[in-house]
Amino acid sequence: MVEIKTAGEIDAIREAGRVVANVLAAARATAGPGVTLKELDGAARDVLAAAGATSPFLNYHPKFAPVPYPAVICTSVNDAALHGIPGSYRLEEGDLLSVDAGATLDGWVGDAAITFTIGPPQPADAALIEATEAALAAGIAAARPGGRLGDISAAIGHVGGSAGYGISTELGGHGVGRTMHEDPHIPNRGRAGRGLRLVPGLVLAIEPWFIAGGRDGIWLDDDGWTIRTADGSRAAHCEHTVAITADGPVILTVP
Repeated sequence: MVEIKTAGEIDAIREAGRVVANVLAAARATAGPGVTLKELDGAARDVLAAAGATSPFLNYHPKFAPVPYPAVICTSVNDAALHGIPGSYRLEEGDLLSVDAGATLDGWVGDAAITFTIGPPQPADAALIEATEAALAAGIAAARPGGRLGDISAAIGHVGGSAGYGISTELGGHGVGRTMHEDPHIPNRGRAGRGLRLVPGLVLAIEPWFIAGGRDGIWLDDDGWTIRTADGSRAAHCEHTVAITADGPVILTVP
């Protein structure tokens, strides 16, 4: 069921979104050579605690997962595309890191993700990040009242496909609000003019993620959570929580 939010509820999601933005900023500031992924999770926990917020990731247990998710952020390195669990791995110069974060504040959820390199990026990584961020911007621009859900998918898919990147449609964007995952599902590839009509009050997590090697295949790591690229190439992931308003899309996961 797709839920339409009131202006007041969108404001509440915006407050949760601010916390998410601060979590991502703290993770990025903490990341560096020799820093463990678990230390990034610790920095995120500090931001959440200071804001009086909790993480919708922590102890999340969907049917596919063998265990509840044990952290407040996802940290996916190099060929890990999504849902990497923060552990003892120490970041190295040249690593490509995606951080996905959520926050629940006063019963409302924000969700966002960023990708960056540890140290200066190699040209291929810079191009991958740039394309993923461009796809996010294109998807957001397409989230206009009167359009269709497929407009968002098509905009994202056009950017990734034009750059030759792999695009899996198994996981993508989604509604967000009272919980982290609400209807509708938003594939990262699709046909414009198809699907749900976009109306003011829809709140969506728009999240392109691309595979550098050009293939769409993915596999699930033995930890039951980390999704890796089938061809072993690197992946990038960017996300914002966005409200559709009468005046167009508004990003809610900003400071």
